[in-house]
Amino acid sequence: MNARYRIGILMLTCTALGALGGRSLHSEAKPPAYLIGQIDVTNPDGYAREYLPKAREIIKAHGGKLVAAAGAAATGSQVVAVDGNPPKRVVIYMYPNMEALKAWRNDPAYVQVRTVGERYATYHTFAVEGSVAN
Repeated sequence: MNARYRIGILMLTCTALGALGGRSLHSEAKPPAYLIGQIDVTNPDGYAREYLPKAREIIKAHGGKLVAAAGAAATGSQVVAVDGNPPKRVVIYMYPNMEALKAWRNDPAYVQVRTVGERYATYHTFAVEGSVAN
């Protein structure tokens, strides 16, 4: 076999392996997970002093990033009703994936901090997976 054919076959082989490798990596990508929380804060001072700083630290340690916060005791932004009555406070956090979100929620340090938060607020939270498609 001459050198041109060898180079051609080598190029085709590398292209095929690259395409298969790229597909394999893309198929392993996990979608981000979003935590949506509707929170009724009954004691803003206690909530801000005793719960938030510790909770934010643990959230960040698990890869959580604040996407939005609005309503009472939040950033000053208001929750805008589209259908029905709006909750008093809403937060949205993004985590790298659902496993990271669950690890945060089940972290013993967060479970302990959450009991402090429950003295000052009532929570309704849920999680959804985002899309990996661009």
